[in-house]
Amino acid sequence: MKNKKFNISREKREDLINEIKTFFYEERDEEIGDLAANIVLDFFMDKLAPEFYNEGVNDAYRYMQDRIEDLLEIQI
Repeated sequence: MKNKKFNISREKREDLINEIKTFFYEERDEEIGDLAANIVLDFFMDKLAPEFYNEGVNDAYRYMQDRIEDLLEIQI
C-alpha cells in the first residue's frame, strides 16, 4: 500500500485531538493547542497508521489461510 491516505470524520478527528491534548497534559504536564495536536495526529496517521493497517491485513490473511487449510482437511 503506497501513500494510502486515511480519512476520518471531523467528529473522530476532534475526539482524537482532544485525546492527544489530554495525553500531553496528564503524561507530560504540558498543555498543547489544537494546532500542535493536529500536527501530532497527522504525524501518527502518516507514519504509523499504514504499519498498523498492513499488520491487520497480514493478520486477516493468516487467519483466512488457516481457515482454508481447515476446510481442505475435511476432504475425503
